[in-house]
Amino acid sequence: MTDNSTATSPDPAAPAPPGRVLLVEDEPNIATAIAFILQRDGWRVSTHSDGVTALDAVARAPWDVVVLDVMLPGKSGFDILAGIREGTRAEIDPGLPVLMLTAKGQAKDRERAEALGVTRFMTKPFSNQDLLAAVRELAISAQAAT
Repeated sequence: MTDNSTATSPDPAAPAPPGRVLLVEDEPNIATAIAFILQRDGWRVSTHSDGVTALDAVARAPWDVVVLDVMLPGKSGFDILAGIREGTRAEIDPGLPVLMLTAKGQAKDRERAEALGVTRFMTKPFSNQDLLAAVRELAISAQAAT
């Protein structure tokens, strides 16, 4: 796991970062690009690339949003999402906002993710602004619900 949570805003007078994002993505170039986009917007981002240990990464911190790829080595994003929603691990909030990403974009993937309780679903490629808007919206909705 690469922890990039120490990223800071270039302006010391800027407000604190909006929150913490766990990015679970196994493709290094995509993970780097998404982390950069989010960090530039002020998010503290940690990345994780392995499906088998992804739930452990989710349990490690109180994330504001999890960005989760569908296709991961070892376990799929669907398996990870199901593990989050089951509520069997005390350290994981089953209502944690999850933005699921897929390159396939098939209706059956979206339907499966929705059946498992995904908060939002996006198909790659997506614009930087769409990604940022989705993460912001999920975090704000989660804060309003608490």
